[in-house]
Amino acid sequence: MASGIFALLDDIATLMDDVSVMSKVAAKKTAGILGDDLAVNAEKASGFVSDRELPVLWAITKGSLLNKVIILPVAFLLSAFVPIAVTIILILGGLYLAYEGAEKVYEYFVPHHHESKVDLDEKLSKDEILKREKEKVKSAIVTDFILSVEIIIIALGTVEGSPITTQIVVVTIIAILATVGVYGIVALIVRMDEFGYKLIDLNEETNSFSDKVGRLLVNALPMVIKALGFIGTIALFLVSGGIFAHKIDFFHHLLPESIPSFIQEFIFGIVIGFIVLGILSLVKKILKKS
Repeated sequence: MASGIFALLDDIATLMDDVSVMSKVAAKKTAGILGDDLAVNAEKASGFVSDRELPVLWAITKGSLLNKVIILPVAFLLSAFVPIAVTIILILGGLYLAYEGAEKVYEYFVPHHHESKVDLDEKLSKDEILKREKEKVKSAIVTDFILSVEIIIIALGTVEGSPITTQIVVVTIIAILATVGVYGIVALIVRMDEFGYKLIDLNEETNSFSDKVGRLLVNALPMVIKALGFIGTIALFLVSGGIFAHKIDFFHHLLPESIPSFIQEFIFGIVIGFIVLGILSLVKKILKKS
């Protein structure tokens, strides 16, 4: 009886050691995409009156957790019974990431009309405000679903071949950390300007230390979101290029080995991204004409 208990404890210790190692690997692989996740969600959680930003963010967070609850069982079932499907989804996710990155670059150099943002000074009834909030929350949750699929599949790809128990624990940990980490940081970002205004109003002096720090925080918010967007775009190319380089044999020796792997991955990501962007743009034009 005692030997059985010790054997069980030894198995648990081994499992936890494997989980710790694989979680670190999975975290590194998925960290790149979190910059884009941060930028997207910071943008979607901003633009509301200050007392509505956190309730909106909490609604998005609950939607994100529900997304994980839906995606995780499906991902584990595919890994257990149709493992090739995980690789296929991973490559499709890579194509989407590369396309999204290329679209961001294209829109930066070739600006075009976007739907106008909500004017905070616009006179709206309470029902209209709540309706717009719901629409923006719904849009954010849909975007989160796509990003969650990518994060979970990438994490699952890093534990490919491991026992199903290890896969479940590692990927679940990554999914929870991604949600808590991303939305926790987003909450700090979207409230940064509010904290800045409180510092400015802290005393009646016009140019005190608190005023300077407050103005710095207020002015830094849009720059922080832009910086996250830039980092996120680079990450999209690196993550997608890494998927192509490691999951498709054709790309293994396509470029000289003297070129660093991260540069190779960036090249694969940006080239394939613009190819996908060009194909989809052409298809859209054909469908529009027909």
